[in-house]
Amino acid sequence: MRFLLALVGIAALVVVALVSLGMLKLDTRAGALPSVSVNGGKAPAVDAKMATVEFGTANKSVEVPTVGTTTKTISVPTLHVNKPVDADGNTVTTQ
Repeated sequence: MRFLLALVGIAALVVVALVSLGMLKLDTRAGALPSVSVNGGKAPAVDAKMATVEFGTANKSVEVPTVGTTTKTISVPTLHVNKPVDADGNTVTTQ
């Protein structure tokens, strides 16, 4: 990192020395921004169909280890996703 910083510093000193000795001339001209005009337009229309997500619980029988093994019914989380359908009744999928 120090080497690169030193290299950039040396290059800047060389450019300053060349300009001061008249060996390098930098021609500069005043610039101008282009003129821009905006006329009318319309934002694109977007019709988004989103999936619905349902969270819930369901009772399942799960073996729970204790000193012995017994089967207990506990509440476990569930997830169900309803995919959106288009105007033709087809399920929307992504590629």
